Amino acid sequence: MIRLYDYWRSSSAYRVRIGLSLLGLACERVEVDLLAGAQRGAANLARNPQGIVPTLEIDGQSLTQSLAILEYLNETRNAGWLPGDAAGRARVRALAMAVAMEIQPVCNLRVAQMAVAVSGGGLTLEEWMQRHIAPGLAALEGMLTHPETGRFCHGDAVTLADICLVPQLYNARRWGVEYADLPRLSAIEAALMALPAVQAAHPDRARPAADESATAHA
Repeated sequence: MIRLYDYWRSSSAYRVRIGLSLLGLACERVEVDLLAGAQRGAANLARNPQGIVPTLEIDGQSLTQSLAILEYLNETRNAGWLPGDAAGRARVRALAMAVAMEIQPVCNLRVAQMAVAVSGGGLTLEEWMQRHIAPGLAALEGMLTHPETGRFCHGDAVTLADICLVPQLYNARRWGVEYADLPRLSAIEAALMALPAVQAAHPDRARPAADESATAHA
């Protein structure tokens, strides 16, 4: 049994859903409602002391942090999400980290809400997100001028970088960040979204049927 403690709109959980789907691994999804504060409840803290999602139960292990989970899946399932050469692995990790460790943390809802609160009305949530997502995507576009960029972020096979990119672009659209002028990102996104396994992991597919928070930000 593979069990994923998930929230349908979480970028980190979305990454793990993409990874599982690419590998054809079915899982039981357990929704942790971030809007209701379930991540801070005793049950979630017991499995994930950081009070976040996702947590993946697999192979008798309980794993946290999306990048660590994806590297575990890559190593144990021979996923091929990291190139065979050291330079290629470094590049793919750099692209993945540019999303997961640069753009996402400052756009974490908790961080963004605090920034808006201390601005005393000088910022809206949308303005904060746009201010940080847009330059982050522009930097990624610059990183993709590399000769190893192919159909996807690194060559013509899906890598860890692509798995991180898809949720970030979903968030960009959700917060009104335009990136049509970034041709490499746009082309890679189109190629990724054509994959049935990536389509299957989309938040619209993961959203609970009874969820009424479609317009809420989480």
